[in-house]
This record gives sequence, C-alpha cells and structure tokens, in this order.
Amino acid sequence: MATPGVRTSRAPTVLTCVRERVAIQAQNLAAAAPMAERAKNQLELCIGNGSLAMRSHVMVDGSVGLKHLETILAVREAYRGLIDIQPVAFPQSGILSSPGTPELLDEALSLGCDLIGGLDPASFDRDVNGHLDVVFGLAQKHGVGVDIHLHDGGSLGLFQIEEIARRTKALGMAGHVAISHAYALGDIPADALNKVGAMLATSGVSIMTNAPGNHAFPPVAALRQAGVTVFSGSDNIRDSWWPYGDGDMLSRANMIGYRSGFYEDRELATAFDVVSYAGAKALRLEGYGIAVGAGADFVAMRAEHIPEAVVALPRERTVYRRGRVVAKDGRMARQ
Repeated sequence: MATPGVRTSRAPTVLTCVRERVAIQAQNLAAAAPMAERAKNQLELCIGNGSLAMRSHVMVDGSVGLKHLETILAVREAYRGLIDIQPVAFPQSGILSSPGTPELLDEALSLGCDLIGGLDPASFDRDVNGHLDVVFGLAQKHGVGVDIHLHDGGSLGLFQIEEIARRTKALGMAGHVAISHAYALGDIPADALNKVGAMLATSGVSIMTNAPGNHAFPPVAALRQAGVTVFSGSDNIRDSWWPYGDGDMLSRANMIGYRSGFYEDRELATAFDVVSYAGAKALRLEGYGIAVGAGADFVAMRAEHIPEAVVALPRERTVYRRGRVVAKDGRMARQ
C-alpha cells in the first residue's frame, strides 16, 4: 500500500521515469479527495478481498512534510481491529535531493513508522552511499526495519542490491530488510543471479515483487531455491502510478504463477506461499496461519486445495479477523 490512490476515470499519463511519475502524482494529489477518505476506501477494498495485514509506504519528504503520515496514522488507529498496518516512512522525492527530508524521516520514525524506506539511491539521488547512510543510520537509531524501492535495472541495480545486502549483514539486520521490485534480478545473467541470490540469502534480505507486466522481475523459483525470502504485494492500488490492484493477494498469486510459468501443483503452491507465509515472514507477523494458538485471521472459500484456489480465484469468500466475520463476498460486514 503506497500513499492512498488518487485515480479518476482518466487513464494514467504515460511517463518515462520515476521522477516524472513523482511530479504527476503531486499534481493529482492536489486535486484528489481527502486522503483519509481515500485511505479508508482502500483499506475496505483490501479487507474485503482478504488482506488483513499490509505494509504501507507513506510519502514523507520536503514537499509534504508529515501531513500524509499523520493522516495515515489516524486511519490505522481507526482500523486497528480490522487490519494490521506497518507504515513505512517513504522519501518519494528522494532523500538527498529533497532538502529537509532526512530530518523529516527521523521525526516520522519517532511518530510511529515501523520502517524506513528508500528510493533508487543511484538514479534518483545519484549518491548510493549517501542515500543508504541516511536509511541505515535512521534504522539503527530507531531500531526499525528497512524497505527500499529499487527500480534500477542491470548492473546499476545489481550494484545497489549487493550494497544493501552488504550493509544488512554488517549491521546484523537479517530479516529486517526488504528490497521492493528489484527489477535488476530479472535481467542479469544466470551466474550473476546465483551469486547475488546467495548473498541475499546469507544477509537475510527479502525481495518483494508484484510481477509487473512491463518489466523483467525477480525469478521467484530461482531465488527461493537459493534460500531468499520472496514475497509479494499490490504495490500501488488504482493511483497515479498504476490503474490496477485491489489488495487481493490470491489474484496476485495467480499473476505471479502465470508470469513465472508455474503449471504444476507444487509450483502453484509456491505462488500461494509467496503471497501468504513468505509475506508473513518478511513482515515479521506473529501468530500467522492456521495453527493452534494463532490469531484466527483467515479467509474461507470453496476450493478443493490451494492450487485450485490459485487458478480459479473463487470470488465467494468470507474473511475472519480474530475469529469474527469482517467481510463477505468482497464487502465489509456491519460491525
């Protein structure tokens, strides 16, 4: 979940780089409905589709200050009984290139963000070490996790992935760092992938992919075989960046399976694990799953087994939160 969607009936503007998309997002936000209203709509959409925990990247930078975060923290509190939300202090306009952002990120973590984010240290801020110094420095100061959005491909993206893994290992932060997108992992030679896969597994850095349709994306099976935690999310949901997304992780498993060439039952089960247990591991959720003593958060649907659910995508679902029905067939239940 990024800053809540601002979609209208108009198709998103065709843009060529992250910086241009950030600029058009700022224009759309100025004309959008109040953020609290959009956030509530998005949460109810996600809950209706069975998502009861999420990581939300909230814009924190010199252009908006902390006002987005303050709104999201209030909405999180209002929905605390329905969904768990991990806010990420996310420098949408860069860190070094947006004056005052390091100080704002510091304050955002003091206010209650669970993680510190980052954005393309090389191509956006053009200073990998400077950008990561701020990110990991604040993570260490506040004892929080890291979730960096990395779109850079090829050798440039690979270099940054290796640097993030190196810092994670050196600081003893295994299991507390994720790289979202990591497109570079989908467009490098097999030998380079094997090397970086081993590095990611050893350092304990997780990889998030939403299997986007217009990019090479991290090879799920190869990375999991190397021991890397690969998980998924909706990324943006019907906003300035992306007209798709609905918080339906079963649908995301279907997409990951389709794009990964998963056909056998064991492979379809892998796609399901990516959006469920692997996601819970990356988000460090406690009491997850169907087990004695777990939190009784689950989704009931008609399917003979997991592979059938992944390919058939049953729409009739009942969503339970702590053993209580909170949504049915895509709609929130009256509380």
